[in-house]
Amino acid sequence: MRIGFDAKRAFNNYSGLGNYSRYIISNICRFYPENECFLYTPKIVDAELFNEPAGTIIGKPGGFWKTSGSLWRTFRLTQRLNKDAIDLYHGLSNELPYGIQKSRAKSVITIHDLIFMEHPELYKSINRNIYEKKVRSGTRVASRVIAASEQTKQDIIRFLNVDESRIRVVYQGCHRQFYSRVSEETMQNTHQRFALPSEYLLYVGTIEERKNLLKIVQALHHGNFDFPLVVVGRKTAYFNQVKQFIERTGLSNVYFLDQVQASDLPAIYQGSSGFIYPSSYEGFGIPVLEALNSGVPVITSRGGCLEETAGKGGLLIDPTDQEEMIHAIRQVLETSALRDRLIREGGAHALKFREEQTIPSLYNVYLECMHD
Repeated sequence: MRIGFDAKRAFNNYSGLGNYSRYIISNICRFYPENECFLYTPKIVDAELFNEPAGTIIGKPGGFWKTSGSLWRTFRLTQRLNKDAIDLYHGLSNELPYGIQKSRAKSVITIHDLIFMEHPELYKSINRNIYEKKVRSGTRVASRVIAASEQTKQDIIRFLNVDESRIRVVYQGCHRQFYSRVSEETMQNTHQRFALPSEYLLYVGTIEERKNLLKIVQALHHGNFDFPLVVVGRKTAYFNQVKQFIERTGLSNVYFLDQVQASDLPAIYQGSSGFIYPSSYEGFGIPVLEALNSGVPVITSRGGCLEETAGKGGLLIDPTDQEEMIHAIRQVLETSALRDRLIREGGAHALKFREEQTIPSLYNVYLECMHD
């Protein structure tokens, strides 16, 4: 089978969608090497971000389209798929190229989340309209729709009116680097490079409103915790609210790490006393899975997909309830029996998301499409 992938984010995105794209492409090629895999991207900004699997074929625009990569990806790619005789194309990030339903290729689209429809107030209207148009078009013409979680599946049905029979839930996974303990030397080196405290609570994720970092620092302040918080994530305008609260209250033990590489994360996770991720809405929540695989107790949000991701390895809270968050932090930091249980049950739950489980499930969806 000739499989085409939307590889734009695999080659050019450092965060969630990029990680997912790299995970899927690498593992499909590793588990099913009998296929030919074509990776389509309008550009490659950082050649070191993704070491594409051996034998894959990279498709990029030529001529006029070199300067209009986004247009090529949306309006010209279907023609390229026909030229390359692609049997199945996987849109890895909420969209498919225009006209793909008229090509010979079957198509699969992954929907990670519909945050822009659940919380439209968080997006500029022009961006929200573009996202909605792409996701409606893609889910309408795709042979199958992949939902990142049961929660996302229900959102797809509710917002997009997609027939349930065309939707398959295939969970995401995290990088294999989180499966093993780092060496003592690596741990010490990482702590020194980032000047990490000896003990700390950890947050990893984009610093944006729905992920509730401000609520975390407010809970630490009002709970009178003399315990460091380490924050790893890209800053948005919301960061200023967090910074202002920290400065106003005199919190002195919140550490914002910069220049963190993906390879640094296992040691940062494993060196923490607990991981906190009280997001109001996610499509899946890969940082929670990274923490579970790292042997760290997790505090996360009750309900939705984060409860699916954390399983019994998570201490679940209402992110809007400050007292509940304070109580959960205190339990994780002070109750060793609870910590041990969360780590043990979290590690067992994380096995559900290993690529030995997720990739065959995804490949079965590919085969379904081909047999339609």
